[in-house]
Amino acid sequence: MQAEETEFIVQKRRGMIVWVYSLKQLKNLKRFGLVHYVSRKMKYVVLYLNEEAFEQSEEKIKKLHFVRKVERSYRPDIEMNFADRIGTRAAYQVIEEEEEDLTPDIRLAENV
Repeated sequence: MQAEETEFIVQKRRGMIVWVYSLKQLKNLKRFGLVHYVSRKMKYVVLYLNEEAFEQSEEKIKKLHFVRKVERSYRPDIEMNFADRIGTRAAYQVIEEEEEDLTPDIRLAENV
């Protein structure tokens, strides 16, 4: 018996916040994607959906009668490399400096 080699493929996903009127229909949202978090107090659900089916799922979720509002996550659209944008590449470089005496001078109020 040979073990088959399976290749692990990372699915591109996108987050979505679904504001609902009632959490009774939470099972209906589970069929669209992974339910990451449920806020019972504020009545919203954080879902993660596959990127390729995101548009169709978003439209279907908006049409559900218990859904108040849908907000999509824009994080996949944002470039997360900020060092190039603000010019702080030097901040990541380690500069070796001479060790200084970092003990603070303590002065009493009487001697000031």
